[in-house]
Amino acid sequence: SDSKILDQDGGTKVQLKRELGLFSAINFILAIMIGSGIFVSPASALKYSGSVGMCLVVWTACGMISLLGALAYSELGTLVPRSGSEYAYFVDSFGPLHKFWGNLPAFVYSWIMIVVIRPAEIAVLVLTFSQYLCQPILDAFCLADEELRQKVIKAIALVALGITTYINVSSVKLYVRIQNTFGSCKVIACLIVICGGLYQICLGNTDNLKRGFEGTSTSPKDYALAFYSGLWAFDGWSAVTTITEELKKPDVNIPRSIYIAVPMVTVLYVFMNMSYMTVLTPTEMINAQAVAVTFGERILGKFAIIIPLGVALSTFGCALSLQFGVTRLCYVSGQDGFMLESLSYVHYKKLTPSPAVILQGIISFLFIATGNILELIEFASFLIWLFYGIAMISLLVMRKTMKETHRPYKVPIFIPVFIFMVALYLSVIPIILDPTPKYLMALGFMLIGVFIYYWFIYKDKRPKAMMRSITHYVQLLCNVVPPESE
Repeated sequence: SDSKILDQDGGTKVQLKRELGLFSAINFILAIMIGSGIFVSPASALKYSGSVGMCLVVWTACGMISLLGALAYSELGTLVPRSGSEYAYFVDSFGPLHKFWGNLPAFVYSWIMIVVIRPAEIAVLVLTFSQYLCQPILDAFCLADEELRQKVIKAIALVALGITTYINVSSVKLYVRIQNTFGSCKVIACLIVICGGLYQICLGNTDNLKRGFEGTSTSPKDYALAFYSGLWAFDGWSAVTTITEELKKPDVNIPRSIYIAVPMVTVLYVFMNMSYMTVLTPTEMINAQAVAVTFGERILGKFAIIIPLGVALSTFGCALSLQFGVTRLCYVSGQDGFMLESLSYVHYKKLTPSPAVILQGIISFLFIATGNILELIEFASFLIWLFYGIAMISLLVMRKTMKETHRPYKVPIFIPVFIFMVALYLSVIPIILDPTPKYLMALGFMLIGVFIYYWFIYKDKRPKAMMRSITHYVQLLCNVVPPESE
């Protein structure tokens, strides 16, 4: 009833609005894909491939695989025009097949992403942002006390988390403006590295590149690890499908943004690696704590500070967009009753899913405060590729169950089959090569999700009076109402 009153007074429906165009969609993909990895530690592919030439082949192949995966997601995103990416596909493909098992994949996916993986990644990103922002300032003030430095870095990280949360609560238009700016800045930072490398090539510094395929590894295990690390650097190619409901013309802009953004990232990654190799030997690249910073110190002189600032901008933009995306997962899962209903509510003026954004800010805050975030990501992050594989199965299922549905975009059948095989490989490889207890922890966390699903969702044993009280207080505190249907 509140939303109807607001609709009569304000003349607009209270719901998420389509604010994102093609440029914003491209920037969203760039923001998620280009984090700190290519600036800080891109050398794993070089270490395991064994040679400069094979390393560049691996990076190119990883870009092509990512493009194929993203194209499969284009079909999914245009066929199921809801935000939430994998969650929405699992609901529509598996949900009708079985009363209990059908919705279980969707719930487990939302459970793991909302409670652990995304907020932990956001926490790591804002800590990295703070580290690279603060490092030159703390050095300038000659602050040598490591304990005090870490306290300052953590404090700035919490401020940065507060800023990202404020932006995503305030306005989608504000997010778009800031993200477009940060997306452009991180591409400029990449181009600075590439131009520096091209300048070095013009000067004749090509000794490392001339090594070509010398020393190429012949071990299948090494190639497995090289592709594993390379494909993780490209992770994020499915990002645009998490925000389908806020995209203008999603049937057109999803494929277009992928066709532009993923090849762009591939070109940037390959040429950045070539640039690093012009001034750093393979051993120096592998051992460097931050490859781009070392590269900048070698060739940029007094302007070397541009690189850590570029890393800071890149990580902040990535954290901002990750939070934006996961809150839309909270929003749709709340609508379906898989999470708290109030997570699907929208601020009556700002038209943002404020409760979902605030929840993600709180969880990320707890991760920063408690520490050990990297271990949390490691024990669960291999599951991301498992979910990619299940998404390919959902695409094949919907080819049968939704045969007559109009598909604005359709990929050849070999693409989802191939990406499923890659996903299966990347899900199994880390367990075989590094069978540590963290994978049992991931399995245990999934089993907790299964129990919660069985008791609270399937059996509907939720304490309804408590749920109504939570919803009431969330509405009062956040000024939110249920979104209106189209």
